[in-house]
Amino acid sequence: MRRPRRTQRVAEAPPAAPKVEELHIVKSPIVGTFYLAPGPDAPPFVNPGETVREGQVLCIVEAMKLMNEIEADTSGEVVQVLAENGQPVEYGQGLFSIRPAKKK
Repeated sequence: MRRPRRTQRVAEAPPAAPKVEELHIVKSPIVGTFYLAPGPDAPPFVNPGETVREGQVLCIVEAMKLMNEIEADTSGEVVQVLAENGQPVEYGQGLFSIRPAKKK
């Protein structure tokens, strides 16, 4: 009778974890209605892919009939708009994700 051969299993290296990108999230400082543009027929303040600088207006959050300009608190590239135009937002809710500019 023949014995079955024993095979050695070679341990494979686990796949490298994908690099997690550090994005900065601009959050709403108040409860209100989110607007991407200064008016219904106006272009948005910013679009994904555009570069913004610290202090640049990104959007408006209307609260109790007051239009509050929300500014970028870091410079970099706008990656994504996280809120829907004309929809309510909560305090601390993410509005934009920004890829911070590399420091020189």
